[in-house]
Amino acid sequence: MLEEELLYILALQRVKGIGDINAKKLISHCGSAKNVLNEKKSKISKINGIGENTLQFLSDKNNLKAAEKELNYIKNNNIETLYFLNDNYPKKLKHCIDAPILLFKDGTFNLENRPIISVVGTRKITSYGRDFCERFIAELALYNPIIVSGFAYGVDICAHKAALKNELTTIGVLAHGFEEIYPKSHKKYVSEMHKNGGFLTDFWHNDVLLRENFLKRNRIVAGISEATIIIESANKGGSLVTADIANSYSRDVFAVPGRTTDSFSKGCNDLIKRNKAAILTSAKDLVEMLNWDLESKTPVPIQKQLFVELDEKEQQIYDFLLKDGKQLLDAISLNCNLPIYQTTTILFNLEMKGVVKPLPGKLFEAI
Repeated sequence: MLEEELLYILALQRVKGIGDINAKKLISHCGSAKNVLNEKKSKISKINGIGENTLQFLSDKNNLKAAEKELNYIKNNNIETLYFLNDNYPKKLKHCIDAPILLFKDGTFNLENRPIISVVGTRKITSYGRDFCERFIAELALYNPIIVSGFAYGVDICAHKAALKNELTTIGVLAHGFEEIYPKSHKKYVSEMHKNGGFLTDFWHNDVLLRENFLKRNRIVAGISEATIIIESANKGGSLVTADIANSYSRDVFAVPGRTTDSFSKGCNDLIKRNKAAILTSAKDLVEMLNWDLESKTPVPIQKQLFVELDEKEQQIYDFLLKDGKQLLDAISLNCNLPIYQTTTILFNLEMKGVVKPLPGKLFEAI
């Protein structure tokens, strides 16, 4: 894409109150983002849905000045831009009426000719949800899907970590710009995410997290994939909104059932009861429903690696957990005489090697 073209697309994206639907309408009418910003008000005012306020915002020269700064950030940080009229834009997302006109990509992933599924759920994941998520993604590894989620607490980060553990591409869709990481405790996963996927967002690099951003983020999570999986959810929550968005896009939605007395199964059970999601009890349910190639790919049992190379400090923590069983992060740090920040990094490396798993309440145990 030419720099001038990208500059005007950025400027149009920044116009206050215009939104992606009207932006696409204007581009279709005028031929390009540059033409939109240079067109006479009298002609644009005739377009359905474009009011006087929008006309005033379109003529604001500060949009181009801001776009120049963002363009410099994109060039200086090797950010790839995905424009909705270009071939590199996610194909399934392109068909969603409110999809972003422009996405920012930070990573090495390729979305072409790959099955893509989104995995979402509660931020307060239980051991039941975590075990299902890890097993489900491990079972899917044979089909080499791209795993998409929102990089938040709970089900999101569990799905990303399970994908990394099984050497699958995983994409975190952010509700803010690349200069911020939310939650901050997930900064330790950023490097590994870049090696095996990366991040997408439609927010500019210095856009901060706002509550309303989550809804915008969720439409990308739902629209980019062929199916959305709800692992656990209370009877209200963002994952149920994502399920509704996916249904509005005519995408497959799956929910993991649970006991009627479990608060974080109520949302999933209700989706299934109201026929808003298909029941999901294993990877096989998804594979059969989506008609993935069953004949050429026979699932094989996943066996724990027998010989894992650990460095001295990794071995120290692993031996401690093996001997003393489940332990809190603070206890591991204290007994192994290591600072908390270093212990956290080592535990993450041990998780990636498949010899340690996290438990609710900041507990860890050897596998």
